[in-house]
Amino acid sequence: MKTFSATPADIDKKWILIDAEGVILGRLASIIAMRLRGKHKASFTPNMDMGDNVIVINADKVQLTGNKRDKPNYWHTGHPGGIKSRTTGEILEGAFPERVVTQAVKRMLPGNRLARKQMTNLRVYAGTEHPHEAQSPEVLDVKSMNKKNTRVAY
Repeated sequence: MKTFSATPADIDKKWILIDAEGVILGRLASIIAMRLRGKHKASFTPNMDMGDNVIVINADKVQLTGNKRDKPNYWHTGHPGGIKSRTTGEILEGAFPERVVTQAVKRMLPGNRLARKQMTNLRVYAGTEHPHEAQSPEVLDVKSMNKKNTRVAY
């Protein structure tokens, strides 16, 4: 039997809607990364963009375990002495809380050209509204997949 290798004609992309309210960030990011790569499909081919288009809503209501809300995130401006930091809690309460989910997913994908192309299939929104109703996305209930995926806010 020959090994199956998908061609662009074999690729069937779907639209998936995920509600991130009350879901733990790392578990959510790993499920999204798997869907973006297409590893949930039997016809997965590592060198092709097989993944689905993923829409994440309520990204500002994602949960973190332990002291991760107080953990600093660093970046560099490119200028001498330009290292900056902001805690994850500050980012979630700031103007762009969806960046926490985007960065978590980005860091779970491989660091290559294909992963950068796959990241364009991810759309993250802080609120419940999204402009992709015309694509009629399927709802993926991450909360019911595993009881460890959710956490009650204290």
